[in-house]
Amino acid sequence: MAEEMVKMSPSQEKYVRIQFAIKLLAMLVFLGWILQWIVIPTNTYRQIWRPQIQAKTSSTYFGAQGPVILTFTFPVLFIAVLGCVYLHTAKKSSNGPEATIWKRPVLVKGPLGIVSSTELAFLLMFIALLVWSFATYLHNGFAKITQKSAAADGEKVWEEKLETAALRLGLIGNICLAFLYFPVARGSTVLPLLGLTSESCIKYHIWLGHVVMTLFTSHGICYIIYWAATTQISQMLKWDKVGVSNVAGEIALLAGLFLWVTTIPRIRTKVFELFFYAHHLYIIFMIFFIFHVGIPYASIMLPGFYLFLVDRFLRFLQSSSQVRLVSARVLPCEAVELNFSKGHGLTYNPTSVMFINVPSISKMQWHPFTVSSNSNLEPEKLSVVIKSEGTWTQKLYQQLSTSTIDRLGVSVEGPYGPASFNYLRHDTLMLVSGGSGITPFISIIRELIYQSTTFKCKTPKVVLICAFKNSSSLSMLDLILPISGIPSDISNLQLQIEVYITRDEKLQSETAIHPQIIWFKPNPTDAPVHAILGPNSWLWLGAIISSSFIIFLIIIGIITRYYIFPTDHNSNKVFSYSMRAFLNMLVMCVSIATAVLWNKKQNAKETKQVQNLEGSTPTVSPSSMIYNADRELESLPSQSFVEATNVHYGVRPDLKKLLFEVKGSSVGVAVSGPKQLRHEVAAICSSGLAENLHFESISFSW
Repeated sequence: MAEEMVKMSPSQEKYVRIQFAIKLLAMLVFLGWILQWIVIPTNTYRQIWRPQIQAKTSSTYFGAQGPVILTFTFPVLFIAVLGCVYLHTAKKSSNGPEATIWKRPVLVKGPLGIVSSTELAFLLMFIALLVWSFATYLHNGFAKITQKSAAADGEKVWEEKLETAALRLGLIGNICLAFLYFPVARGSTVLPLLGLTSESCIKYHIWLGHVVMTLFTSHGICYIIYWAATTQISQMLKWDKVGVSNVAGEIALLAGLFLWVTTIPRIRTKVFELFFYAHHLYIIFMIFFIFHVGIPYASIMLPGFYLFLVDRFLRFLQSSSQVRLVSARVLPCEAVELNFSKGHGLTYNPTSVMFINVPSISKMQWHPFTVSSNSNLEPEKLSVVIKSEGTWTQKLYQQLSTSTIDRLGVSVEGPYGPASFNYLRHDTLMLVSGGSGITPFISIIRELIYQSTTFKCKTPKVVLICAFKNSSSLSMLDLILPISGIPSDISNLQLQIEVYITRDEKLQSETAIHPQIIWFKPNPTDAPVHAILGPNSWLWLGAIISSSFIIFLIIIGIITRYYIFPTDHNSNKVFSYSMRAFLNMLVMCVSIATAVLWNKKQNAKETKQVQNLEGSTPTVSPSSMIYNADRELESLPSQSFVEATNVHYGVRPDLKKLLFEVKGSSVGVAVSGPKQLRHEVAAICSSGLAENLHFESISFSW
């Protein structure tokens, strides 16, 4: 079997067992957390369980907020910390076997695109939770409404049912809101435990956002109709000291609606900056949402947002300084490769993604690009490939290709990527790309070059299928091998490259296919790309999550005990809901900032030592630039690289034939490129006609 190709050492087996135990514990906690969501709508929970929990957990230090923190906030943060340990051990046990059945695509075409078995399982469970909760809420709510009860309140039956339905719509929206922020934490430690990645789950964030705003908008409209019908329209101006604040809810809804409108595909595509800026309204939305429902109830929805805030603060610290850009390769096909100086402590896996900001083009826009370099093969360099396809990328290409600049200011966030590299378990790798979709596979091939040349281990045969429109795109193949000066012998690697040029019948004689090299002068203010949390970043992240939460609990406990309790005595009827919410939000931000800055201080000495070892980037003279460029053109592509490449002009690849003819008991298939190409390959792999094809659930949709 293919899984037997890679034999794990005893230490790797130990780490695999640890990972299994962590996953099992995390899954048990997660199921217990979900169980609470299932029972919340029931009368049993409201009449029996909740009073008992409150009686046993309420205290003068946390009041009504305590039981919610214990049962809803703590479990998720505990899972996140377990995820940190899991991802740390994943580095030690990489290349180990793993089940691929849950990665197999089961849905290919549809609004959610390619959906794996794992994603479908969670999606169905989530839909079932929403349906169950709404049906139970409505059933229990309507059961109390009768002609007599309505008359006693001076209302009609339909009016009371409308108010009940309006409230329940808001409650269901809260469930969606509780899950909304998990996919957008780029350094998520929760999703990998469930076999998911942040990048592949971005589509669920989008759809959850649509559902949240649909439910909250319906919630607001129903209440407005109810108030108008019962002559209580003045309720729209209600912001009482105690209880639900309607004005805060309306402000949150208006902020959410404006944000929602800018997500319309046409607006997002044509006016991207409007979409980008409007998305920062999530801050207004969350602040006034918490004011609207009160902090005790909001604590049910806060865990995902709390982890997002930790992630966002870390990203802010990393992006606050500019990084050292060493060189760029400008390709004739209107693509560029940016080569950054990298700290030795920064490691990442193939198919990682890095977000880039170029202030000279736009100070606010951040764009994700696949990392093409390999941290093992190229310990001092990190590279990304950028194809000129949009306004921002076109400006970057023009700036590098037409002007003579000696420095380009760049800030980065990341890289973010999979926890481990598991491609060695296959006999053969089929990498199918269209256009610039080849870039994620460059890092995979470089990793295999490193494995085959450094460890002399058996690596899978690699079949790279590339589809390009024009001959100029052949220059993208030059990026497969690293820049000169780095060992790049591919003789030990079984590599076959099939290139399909769909619009040209032959190689145009005037077509340039080699890149132009640009070297940049070093700037003392620029620093190499470093891991913001140091070499043991996952363990430090776990320390940040746990320590910030402990700081939050200590400060809130003191405030509640000595400031709120003497006034309110846990009655929730005296102290201002808004002031309590404000204090909690303030303390939460201060706790996270304190924990992160403390961690940064702990890593400052280590980073300084690494930078001293690396020294400054040597000044490159024009003569050495010419020498390096000539050496680059002579060495790329190597003879073995040329022999591995077949170019087909004027035809498209017959993917079904190519995939079905590939040999091997286990064939890993990954695809990157246009949506139609991805769907076609996923459909072939999920058809069941070839049992040896294993679709790798990789997403490049960020």
